[in-house]
Amino acid sequence: MPTDHRIHETGEYMLEAKERQWLQSDRVGSISPGVLVTDVLVAGGGPCGLMLANELGRRGVRCLVVDAKPGTAFNPQANATQARTMEHFRRLGFAHEIRAQGLPPDHPTDIAYFTRYAGHELALIRLPTAAEATVRIKSLTGSWSAAELPHRVSQKFVEQTLRRHAQSWPAADVRYGWTLEAFHDDGSAVHATVRPTEGGAAQQVRARFLVGADGARSLVRRRLGIAWGGVTGIQRDFMGSKMFAVYLRAPGFAAVLRHPKAWMYVAVNHQRRAFMASVDGVSEYAFHAALRPGEDAEGWTEEDARRVFAEAVGADVPVEILSYGTWLAGHALVAQRLREGNVFIAGDAAHLFTPTGGLGYNTAVEDAVNLGWKRAGVVRGHAPPALLDSYEAERRPLAERNTGFARRFADSVGLFSALPELEEASERGEAERLRAARHLDRHARLEFDIPGVPFGGRYDGSPVIAGDGTPPPPDEPNAYVPTARPGGRPPHAWLEDGRSLFDTFHTEWTLLGLGPDAPPTAGFEAAARELDVALGVVRLPQPALRALYEAPLALIRPDQIVAWRGATADGAHGVLARATGRQP
Repeated sequence: MPTDHRIHETGEYMLEAKERQWLQSDRVGSISPGVLVTDVLVAGGGPCGLMLANELGRRGVRCLVVDAKPGTAFNPQANATQARTMEHFRRLGFAHEIRAQGLPPDHPTDIAYFTRYAGHELALIRLPTAAEATVRIKSLTGSWSAAELPHRVSQKFVEQTLRRHAQSWPAADVRYGWTLEAFHDDGSAVHATVRPTEGGAAQQVRARFLVGADGARSLVRRRLGIAWGGVTGIQRDFMGSKMFAVYLRAPGFAAVLRHPKAWMYVAVNHQRRAFMASVDGVSEYAFHAALRPGEDAEGWTEEDARRVFAEAVGADVPVEILSYGTWLAGHALVAQRLREGNVFIAGDAAHLFTPTGGLGYNTAVEDAVNLGWKRAGVVRGHAPPALLDSYEAERRPLAERNTGFARRFADSVGLFSALPELEEASERGEAERLRAARHLDRHARLEFDIPGVPFGGRYDGSPVIAGDGTPPPPDEPNAYVPTARPGGRPPHAWLEDGRSLFDTFHTEWTLLGLGPDAPPTAGFEAAARELDVALGVVRLPQPALRALYEAPLALIRPDQIVAWRGATADGAHGVLARATGRQP
């Protein structure tokens, strides 16, 4: 199959004198002795901060990541990596490493609902194992046509991989055990103070930009005075108010199950609602139980953790407690702004989710993806500072959309009332279990078969998207309509040689020429040289691809979003100028 990859990286965007002077200051102490100079200071070494370090580091943009913790997460935290996130990991070259982590390749990834784990099974949704996912993905079409399927892996393992790759980039300096203490933005730079968390001399930092990816209690957001919008304190029987979390080791858990093992186990009964995800597929689990009205878990001990776990299991199982604590469910919050001057917020600092659907961590990764190529373009002089205005315009509506979906999933499971009769050995108990089974079966498909959530997010209305006037597809969680309408994920296809279409995309900008009679692309190539845009031209003659994109030409951004599609290269200069923030 003939494929033409041509990359243009010529020319230089004209910088203001101040911008050029900044880029030439590339060594510690080059501004003044004792000041560490970097392009981007990132507060927070979770998935968002580490993904941003990878996006910047691979583009040669200097970044300093600081995190008060001694290292990456010990506790499991998020447990599901959505398909779109896996596609971004594939773009960066390490999706296969992520898929090799977490559960063993043949471990079930099913979600099972029980009265108690050792009791009656109420509902089950089957999903492919890691080994099956790599095979099945090649034959899936429609909503699940993708380069990658979701993967069930604890965030603690994902962070280890992200950190390893981030630290491999010479431009990235990742420092755990360092705390951001203070900062101020003078309009041309951010001046910050960081210090070793365990004590020691402070380090002054001068950065072109600061990104607060420092979590729900973000120092950066609070110092900027940015308030939350949305709702919090939502009360439900489950996934509302206080939750008690336990990271535990229970090698004997599988022996008490009356049904095949799964990945996630959900307990639905009148006494104790809970869910539990397998961390390593062997003996480690992340267990979360809803607190009942009047319970205060702040003073609970390991014995309480064992007691609550036994209530959800319905049997005594020997348990080693690795950690425990409380957290608050019932959030659907988005910061009212994502930027002030040269300071930005992202990840949990910008939006808080109830974890149904696993959307918080995945939304945070895409924040970093969106911000990474734009920040790099500005720092390297390939785009004007105005490009950064599109970050909030694109990501804030997506955060509101995603928190809304998570709230919908949480309502579906958390507002279901588990009556005492559910566990009775009687006709009344059978009837109640049937009622619960019907509801939970519908809920499981609502929450866990969601191609529309990761694939259907759109940037309609963004100032750097050239809309074509076509109507958007329905935005529903359980169905995704592939479309090359500008502002969304490009439609995916597997090529005849076995490659993913996404694997043909250039690392920066890509112009697709589709179909046997695709028009000339010289106009875009000339505009790319003039505007200093790294553009790869990919020609694929298959008529099916032309039909899939409903146009012979499509411009794909570095974050694999369609920026424009059309029939000719006429007006290419204006298209590229708009897509890179040079003109409205």
